[in-house]
Amino acid sequence: MTTIKSVVLEVPDPSAAEAFYAAFGVGDHVGVRAAEAPTTGFRGYTLSLVVSRPNIVDAFVGAALAGGATVLKPAKKGFWGYGGVVQAPDGAIWKIATSSKKNDGPATRQIDDIVLLLGVEDVKATKQFYVDRGLEVGKSYGRKYVEFATAPSNVKLALYGRRALAKDAGVSPDGTGSHRIVIGSDAGPFVDPDGFAWETVPGRA
Repeated sequence: MTTIKSVVLEVPDPSAAEAFYAAFGVGDHVGVRAAEAPTTGFRGYTLSLVVSRPNIVDAFVGAALAGGATVLKPAKKGFWGYGGVVQAPDGAIWKIATSSKKNDGPATRQIDDIVLLLGVEDVKATKQFYVDRGLEVGKSYGRKYVEFATAPSNVKLALYGRRALAKDAGVSPDGTGSHRIVIGSDAGPFVDPDGFAWETVPGRA
């Protein structure tokens, strides 16, 4: 099974980004490296933290804001649960959400899942592109949403329409230039139809 071994964010100030992500609580899950590639507007992806309770959502959002993040969508209840969206100082967009509407435990910063959502122009075509490179489909909702199967403890990969993903994040879908994210796996280096770059990361769990 091909899985994501690493997610690296390209940032103008790696030291500042490392400090932010350590304080945010996701420093063990994403890497950073220096890059000045031109980018404007929506970069075409979001990273989602799935947690078990609303107070955990609040804990992550509070830590992000304390580190200099900005609110794109305040945390609140919805028909699907509870969640909010923030933008890190480096520009990456993070959604923190839970399907629960009740707090039945302490406000830890335990992460149940991390999902990298790529906003793509043609979900069906991009799904086939990834299947051809060894990824296995876990969930699929036609041309709207695809989630690939991954091993436990790995970042999950999902595809969503670009405009729908931007709306979910609370931003305009317009954007140009670098995505400023590189995905590592054992599938070999390639660039997908929407310009997301993958690099080879062998022998890592």
